[in-house]
Amino acid sequence: MEGAETVDVIQQAVESFTRDGYYVARALMSADEVEALVSLIDKSLSPALAPVEFEADVHYPGAPVSKTAPGGQTPRRLLHAYGRDARFRHVGCHPTVVAMLKALMDAESIRLSQNHHNCVMTKHPGFSSVTSWHQDIRYWRFDRRELVSTWLALGPENRDNGGLLVIPGSHTLDFEPGQFDASLFLRTDLEQNQALLAKAIPVELDAGDMLFFHSRTLHAAGQNESSVVKRSLVFTYRAEDNQPIPETRSATYEDIPVSSH
Repeated sequence: MEGAETVDVIQQAVESFTRDGYYVARALMSADEVEALVSLIDKSLSPALAPVEFEADVHYPGAPVSKTAPGGQTPRRLLHAYGRDARFRHVGCHPTVVAMLKALMDAESIRLSQNHHNCVMTKHPGFSSVTSWHQDIRYWRFDRRELVSTWLALGPENRDNGGLLVIPGSHTLDFEPGQFDASLFLRTDLEQNQALLAKAIPVELDAGDMLFFHSRTLHAAGQNESSVVKRSLVFTYRAEDNQPIPETRSATYEDIPVSSH
């Protein structure tokens, strides 16, 4: 894109993100880049190269009860993506991605978290679990609850294969503790939450599309009912001055400074 066009696109993204808590950049990665990432991921899935989180580890609805149960060795996340391969780092530090993130966070400098997301998300047919409604910030500890994650689709994502659902504008809401359960998932039995859930919409993505979403945006995902593995590359970023709180999980590994230059 030309300079003026880029400015217009970023301004539209900021307006959409501020209002809805998410924004989709279409065809941000080329077909060749997607193909290379899919090939790399598939080689890392069979066999599953550590560190890996399995479906049995998350204890979500529909997950195998143990690693010895049928489907218990189904990978859910390939962890530490940034350090795995230069192709992942290319996405994490992509100039267009970084420029967009700086605008969305109104920050001159940003860092990629090595402690949150930083993974390849997969959903396998037959043994994928349900991700209930939640905000990512629930277990994150930073000076401000203002982080942004990127979700790169490496194939089509929709309701049929466990694509994300979001509630537009939910990043601006203040919730009472009782609206969430003990695991900090949104309770679906409360009338006030049901009215909110009625506003949920699917985020339909094609290969190469990238979703930018706020750490307080409520989102969920169903099981993969298709016959194809769904793969997504997910990173989380913070502004330079939004520091992780010492001695929390958010400060376990040093965050990576990224630049759009």
